[in-house]
Amino acid sequence: MSVQFQDLANAIRALSMDAVQAANSGHPGMPMGMADVATVLFGEYLKFDASAPDWADRDRFVLSAGHGSMLIYSLLHLTGYARPTIEDIRNFRQLHSPCAGHPENFELPGVECTTGPLGQGLAMAVGMAMAERHLNAEFGDELVDHRTWVIAGDGCLMEGVNHEAVGLAGHLKLGQLNVLWDDNRITIDGATDLSTSEDIRARHAAAGWHVLDCDGHDPESIRAALDAAIVDPRPSLIACATVIGKGAPNKQGTSATHGSPLGAAEVDAARAALGWQHAPFVVPDDIRAAWADFGQRGAAEHAAWADRLAASDKATEFKRRMAGELPAGFSLSQHVASLLAEPQKVATRKASELALEAINPRLPETIGGSADLTGSNNTKTAGLGVFNSANYGGRYVNYGIREFGMAAAMNGLALHGGVIPYGGTFLVFADYCRAAIRLSALQRQRVIYVMTHDSIGLGEDGPTHQPVEHVMSLRMMPNLLTFRPGDAVETAECWELALQAQSTPTVLALTRQNLPQFRRVEADGNQCARGAYRIKVAGNKRQVVLIGTGSEVSLALAVADQLEAAGIGADVVSMPCWSLFDAQSESYRADLLPADVLKVSMEAGVTFGWERYVGRDGLAFGIDSFGASAPAEALFDHFGLTPDKITPAVRAALGQG
Repeated sequence: MSVQFQDLANAIRALSMDAVQAANSGHPGMPMGMADVATVLFGEYLKFDASAPDWADRDRFVLSAGHGSMLIYSLLHLTGYARPTIEDIRNFRQLHSPCAGHPENFELPGVECTTGPLGQGLAMAVGMAMAERHLNAEFGDELVDHRTWVIAGDGCLMEGVNHEAVGLAGHLKLGQLNVLWDDNRITIDGATDLSTSEDIRARHAAAGWHVLDCDGHDPESIRAALDAAIVDPRPSLIACATVIGKGAPNKQGTSATHGSPLGAAEVDAARAALGWQHAPFVVPDDIRAAWADFGQRGAAEHAAWADRLAASDKATEFKRRMAGELPAGFSLSQHVASLLAEPQKVATRKASELALEAINPRLPETIGGSADLTGSNNTKTAGLGVFNSANYGGRYVNYGIREFGMAAAMNGLALHGGVIPYGGTFLVFADYCRAAIRLSALQRQRVIYVMTHDSIGLGEDGPTHQPVEHVMSLRMMPNLLTFRPGDAVETAECWELALQAQSTPTVLALTRQNLPQFRRVEADGNQCARGAYRIKVAGNKRQVVLIGTGSEVSLALAVADQLEAAGIGADVVSMPCWSLFDAQSESYRADLLPADVLKVSMEAGVTFGWERYVGRDGLAFGIDSFGASAPAEALFDHFGLTPDKITPAVRAALGQG
């Protein structure tokens, strides 16, 4: 007896409801409702090879509605990926199972990105589609020609980041991007009409998308919609009319199936309604074999592609870029040497531009951009060309005023592979980007955030634009390099470290105001790699260590000069990156910040957190309030961040006031 389509789709439904029931936690409704759509997509359209999850020219599949994680886990298992195993699925949502509550890219090959925060999956998919078009422009159809497919729910399409991503994708005419909307009209609270009455189809059409509908439970209707999407040059939104929890006779079509197990009785009733007469977690051999055939369907195409790659004169470069490796011997040592030969008194945002002028010609994989602040962020260098629908080979993206959308798209660019994305905005707008920065860190992606106007030093724009708390809050985030360089040399060194960090994103917090270059002498290696280092040794007997970051390193040096003139020995330490300093040996940290001297920090931001370095008896100079609107020099004086105001306080703490 041949395997029927419904048998294939019901395997997804059964595994999903069984796993959620066993965990007593999860979301069975979405995978049960979208099982038919997913069966058509994976069985007939998606270009993939289950035996080679890292095939560079595979289609990307993004489950943006990440709460429905059992859909992707079922698909990966059934099509023959090495994991998840059936035991992994039995342990859904349990400690050490790769089948986490929401999909995690670092746990399972085949999971293209970590989703869960609604809307971000779709927004990352926009970045993946951008990367595909860019690499296609460079390496041609023979090496890069694939699609990005997304399953998104009503919640994804409500989130603000979705609006940003949809507008960007339409503007860029990303025709290789297809979004399958699970149009089930249900959210956790109940029917979608509780909270929205917008015309989603019209919104996407207005943004330049191709919009069409299908019956999400009719294979022929699904196929017709996918066929139409493939040939249309615009990104496509396919509204798949589905019933959430399809197959659960007493709960389907209701919010009761959204975020809770069906319950033992309803699972039994669903088995009967679906004609699925098999024990929990059991998939009959014939159904397994049919699904396994789907997983091998792309093997021949993969092999033909591998032959084309082997014959290509671009093979070496393509492999290097997809592996995420920098060119052999890459460093910014020559650029640093030029700065030492001709010191630059510039804002660190300008120093970043100088570094990029050295980086971009040598790293063809960099793709820059800005959220409509190119002239302020200094993120565009000569020769990049603009990435747009007329020139996908360009390397600079005008993201528009879409900070969150930009950050999420950069995650997608990095996840796709072959490119290194960086993008700029003001540091205060890290608040708009934060959820995506967090996913950069969680997903272990090399994404570089160029965040300028990093303190009250931006001046007259006032407290709405002065990020007093932002650097400290970003330092709290795991697996994120947060740098606040103090001059042109440190900025170059921080850029070098950001590029070398293959599994860690970076925030570069940069000044608007000009800073003197205090690094004038060649050093042994990249000093910022240690997170903190001594830039001045006490002339008199050491009594105090002054610690500065960013623009306040120069302030610390000026304070040290005044203290030394009074016979007080002062070391000065620059600390561009807390996390790198914390990773150093105990002996190094103790040498830099000894226990027997007064320690003083200076940073034009909140003092919260500095006690870990200065101790209870130390001093922390900063700003524990919002800023104000005035010229920068007046603000630093107003908030007490000048040598004449700090030096007396340090002397008083030493009992020498």
